[in-house]
Amino acid sequence: MNNLNHQHPFHIVDRSPWPIAGAIGALTTTTGLVSWFQGDNIYTALLGLLTLAFITTLWWRDVIREATFLGAHTSFVVQGIKIGFILFILSEVMFFFSFFWAFFHSALSPTPEIGMTWPPTGINPIHPWGVPLLNTAILLSSGASLTWSHHSLRQNNGEEAWNSLIITILLGAWFTTLQAYEYWEASFSIADSVYGSTFFVATGFHGLHVIIGTTFLTVCLFRLARAHFSTNHHVGFECAIWYWHFVDVVWIFLFVCIYWWGGA
Repeated sequence: MNNLNHQHPFHIVDRSPWPIAGAIGALTTTTGLVSWFQGDNIYTALLGLLTLAFITTLWWRDVIREATFLGAHTSFVVQGIKIGFILFILSEVMFFFSFFWAFFHSALSPTPEIGMTWPPTGINPIHPWGVPLLNTAILLSSGASLTWSHHSLRQNNGEEAWNSLIITILLGAWFTTLQAYEYWEASFSIADSVYGSTFFVATGFHGLHVIIGTTFLTVCLFRLARAHFSTNHHVGFECAIWYWHFVDVVWIFLFVCIYWWGGA
């Protein structure tokens, strides 16, 4: 961290081993998952996941140090981070758009192989007014509590910001638990025609994003406890908020399109 003695407001990032190490961890994870799908053991995938978790922790630690203790995140840097994160969310929008495209492509013109009907013949879809509706209420409530936390931080009310953020994290964990229960009780699997594939891929990746978002907010909770955020400088928390609201919106589309309309 020795590149801060300069005459410009931008952050020249030091050389770091984490990008290449993260790439190796991602490659190991992908290779392990492919091998596992082919019938091999899951140990390679677990090794890759543990490597990614370890590298992510160290990388995140370095970013927090640069932002909090080294003063590297000037107003110009913060603006760049926000623009970059908005572009990241836009890329995530296209990521989920592809799943909805695949779903509607199959649902609007069902082929003879699946019985010329949607849901396909033999598929008993999950009832939308049970666990999915409860999960919708949970995620919307978590968005409200997160907005409460952000508002409290801007008002310099640390206690309310802390309490409402804890509520958000607990609601996120509750959502994940119910999603796992729903998968466990489902009468179909990812191998059951195009319906099972599109359902589990779309809702599964959303569930992964909920887990990532919950982790993101948990890091923000610890940073909040250590007074890393001020009323007007908390870009990490703002990015976590944007990410969580994006997850909320995606779930609303999943509930309406896949659970409600697609399961009718």
